[in-house]
Amino acid sequence: MNLAEEFALLAYGDDGAPDTDNVRLDNGVGGSLLLELAISGRVGVEDKKVVVRDGTPTGDPLVDQALGRIAADEKPRRPAHWVKKFAKDTRKLALNRLVEQGVLTRQEDTVLLVFPRTRYPAPDGLEPVPETEARQRLIAAVSGSGPVEPRTAALCALLAATNLDRKVFRTLDRGRVKARLAEISAGDWAATAVKQTIEEIQTAVVVAVLAASTVSAATT
Repeated sequence: MNLAEEFALLAYGDDGAPDTDNVRLDNGVGGSLLLELAISGRVGVEDKKVVVRDGTPTGDPLVDQALGRIAADEKPRRPAHWVKKFAKDTRKLALNRLVEQGVLTRQEDTVLLVFPRTRYPAPDGLEPVPETEARQRLIAAVSGSGPVEPRTAALCALLAATNLDRKVFRTLDRGRVKARLAEISAGDWAATAVKQTIEEIQTAVVVAVLAASTVSAATT
């Protein structure tokens, strides 16, 4: 399961409704797709621009489609560009895949008999196994003190960038969580080039969320 799918599972509650706003959710999923490419060594950041370092397909259609879009662009773009691009459709694609795999179901209904709503609960009403596994990895990383493997560290960075860490780690001491997330971010858990790329992507997600939130506040 790729990071976009793991992030989507963590961002939705047991009732199938998102646990965060659409701005954080969409930019988080978009950023997670870019993070997946960075961790797999397919892309990197040079002169603050995303570049393809290995065009070999990963075998994951969602990830490979994103890689193809970056490779086909006429010039290198900043991480923020791709976070915004992927934010437009990655959530829907990731949720569709989770439904196709039987991890989630799709339920259509209305709120107040007027407003359409789509929810994505698990088929049996219980937390999906892939979500439980991801959550256990994250909690073990934050509760521990040793090194953290790259995928889990990247997911920690993504949760912090979208404020979903408050929900995923809600049973843990907040001060401890913040300190440990900062420690994981600063730790030697990935090669320098990959770590720099992930930091750039994390920053891009934060900027995208803040920018979209500011626009939304100004128009309401």
